Amino acid sequence: MKAVLETLKGLNINYKLKEHEAVFTVAEADRFWTDIKGVHCKNLFLRDKKGRQHYLVIADKNTDVSIQQLNQMLGGERLGFASEKRLHKYLQLIPGSVSPFGVINDTENHVILFIDQTLRDAVAVSFHPNVNTATLTLSFPDFEKFLQHSGNVYRYVDFSS
Repeated sequence: MKAVLETLKGLNINYKLKEHEAVFTVAEADRFWTDIKGVHCKNLFLRDKKGRQHYLVIADKNTDVSIQQLNQMLGGERLGFASEKRLHKYLQLIPGSVSPFGVINDTENHVILFIDQTLRDAVAVSFHPNVNTATLTLSFPDFEKFLQHSGNVYRYVDFSS
């Protein structure tokens, strides 16, 4: 969490941080988010069939994410969930704390991010700050500023179709 907060401070990004007990799913976190404004996001860490490329999917917690749709976007690639070992190798995270802020640890910019395009309309978005004992909220423009700073490739995806 410290690296995330220092990076945001260095980028002059304002945020709100709420600490809470550890949560491992969106359903568990929901009870702590009642007083946090903005869109609460879910994050899925995926890999291609051969494990050569990894993807982080970021979407509104209520959005149905279609892995089939992502497969089609990637020209028929078959995606699946990445292992805990891969999650740690590329983002230095553990299950339950998956977050786009993990790209801080992806110094080779290996992970590609797919972002639900509806998030662009959000005033604010919230994620774990690489630990599942807190929720960090920031404006969407500031989130994009963070992503640009990371150097990782990111694309917007329409999950509604």
